[in-house]
Amino acid sequence: MRRSTTIKRMPLLQGIAAALACMLAGSAGAAPPVGAMTGAEWPTALGTAQGTRYSSLAQINAGNAAGLVEEFSMPTGIRAGHQGQPLVVSIGGKPRMFVVTPYPNRLIALDTAGKVVWTYTPSNREYAQGVACCDVVNRGAAYAAGKVVYSLLDGSVVAVDASTGKQVWRTTVGAVSKGETLTGSPIIVGDKVIVGNAGAELGIRGWVAGLSLANGKLVWKAFNTGPDSDVKINASNNFYAKDKGTNLGTSTWQSPGASLWQQGGSTVWGWFTHDPDLKLVYYGTANPGVWNPDMRPGDNKWSATIFARDPNTGVAKWAYQLTPHDGWDFDAMNEAIVIPAPSGVATVKGKVLVHFNKNGFAYMLDAWTGRVVKADPFVHVSWASDVNLATGQPTVVPAMNPHEGQVTPGVCPSPLGGKEFAPAAYSNSTGLFYIPGINFCTSHEPLKAVYIPSTPFVGDDLGFSPDFDTTTAPSAPVIVPPGSPVGFRALGEFIAWDPATASKAWSIAEALPLWGGVLATAGNVVFYGTLDGWFRAVDARDGTVLMSTLFDCGVIGNPITYVGADGKQRVAVYSGIGWLPGAFAGGACPARLDGDGNEKEGEDYGRASRAVAPMASVPGGGASSGVLHVFRLP
Repeated sequence: MRRSTTIKRMPLLQGIAAALACMLAGSAGAAPPVGAMTGAEWPTALGTAQGTRYSSLAQINAGNAAGLVEEFSMPTGIRAGHQGQPLVVSIGGKPRMFVVTPYPNRLIALDTAGKVVWTYTPSNREYAQGVACCDVVNRGAAYAAGKVVYSLLDGSVVAVDASTGKQVWRTTVGAVSKGETLTGSPIIVGDKVIVGNAGAELGIRGWVAGLSLANGKLVWKAFNTGPDSDVKINASNNFYAKDKGTNLGTSTWQSPGASLWQQGGSTVWGWFTHDPDLKLVYYGTANPGVWNPDMRPGDNKWSATIFARDPNTGVAKWAYQLTPHDGWDFDAMNEAIVIPAPSGVATVKGKVLVHFNKNGFAYMLDAWTGRVVKADPFVHVSWASDVNLATGQPTVVPAMNPHEGQVTPGVCPSPLGGKEFAPAAYSNSTGLFYIPGINFCTSHEPLKAVYIPSTPFVGDDLGFSPDFDTTTAPSAPVIVPPGSPVGFRALGEFIAWDPATASKAWSIAEALPLWGGVLATAGNVVFYGTLDGWFRAVDARDGTVLMSTLFDCGVIGNPITYVGADGKQRVAVYSGIGWLPGAFAGGACPARLDGDGNEKEGEDYGRASRAVAPMASVPGGGASSGVLHVFRLP
């Protein structure tokens, strides 16, 4: 299910990017922090509890990655976006892979030769497909104590016996009748399974919950809006004055939207991380429900917020709101990666969170207190000039505040973010973070919206555009389409970020926004995929492209690496993009079907993609399913 073309030289766009890339820059003589790493297995969505997506495996390295070949591929049988990643763990002394599909959320167990061992097909209410905001995706499972645990689109969480494929327990935690769905990956901390809900664009109220790993019973539940008792927070413990006070989850929703905290979004559909030393679990919340900011004056807590909670009780240790009164859809649901504090960075207990927010700023926080240590733009940011480290507040440019009845142009980044949900990676080898970046801007025209349960509650007319500001820092590779008199920042930008200098070490231009995650390895190789179907291996040190191979569909999945039964290292990734990322790549791939089982008109991926992105190298289409791809050395 991939094209036979394998390229072992730099494509044009990456050659441009390499010419513009700066040299690696690090603090002189300082060794990079050594973060958590995984090895032969991949037991959780982000590889490690701390979210590093870094593997100690090095059989595949910068010297031989050009020779990677596809060992096997497996169609999942599902026409939808494949956003997650497989798991690989040892079952009965042998490595076994587990694949969760988009709706209907089948769980497929494979041996590492690609043979299906068993398939678990849950009952999953069909109604959920109609209320899912942005495709019927699933971001993967977690493994512990012989169980594979994951969420179903219809609001349930299931645990499946990893040996037999039999259901161990099932718990319904979301109300799909209200528009709640579950698309995120859980995290397992000790004997607790921690999950969150999705559906902020349908006016639901976000929450996280802790379930018993043994039997699935609800142990605790904490909302992300509402009174302190619901949020399980004592805000006097927060670091910044702006985040201190009583019942801020209600009082910061002001008239005429004083009750809109009840439809206040702030869902948790992205990623969880956990630090075993600090005994805290971290996550970010989504947008504050309706996008029209004039309908909900105030800071709208606790939307666009990073929380630190006790995984056993759900009680918040601290909360930090990154984008108060978010009028741009700058969720904070992106992962918060835990690493040791870099040299010269003062923290209370020696750990920091690094978070690349949709709002375009790269944040480094004290993981124990929530104090912002650094906040620097990693893409072009026009909506704010900086983040005040003393107050924690972004300095908003007044002209960038959207208001009902008027158009606010030139907001950068767009609601796609400087980085979307696709997870970044941190390398112990280089001390760099690797970011799937996006350079898009937008115009906002807020509209009056009416809340009707289980229907879209958005209220914003958007106009997307490339970022034609090619001079404002930070710099980025510039694309000049054939015949065009002007250029713009590359719509996709794979960024190597140096946390020591808070700057780009190098970057690679991509023709389309990057919606797939990143894998970093001790072999000094990083892997990622693109919307126009390329799967790449690049040198982690300087961005040299080592291998590129073209799939039948684009990539919004997240690569993993593991050791097979023969002791050899593999790399695996999904292909298949749904309708939302397909809107920026010419259509869903595989194409969706109409009620008669025919491909929907206008979803010829190859033809449409060339029309909207003439510089993209797009697949020819014709795929009938998302696909799992597995690579190895010859």
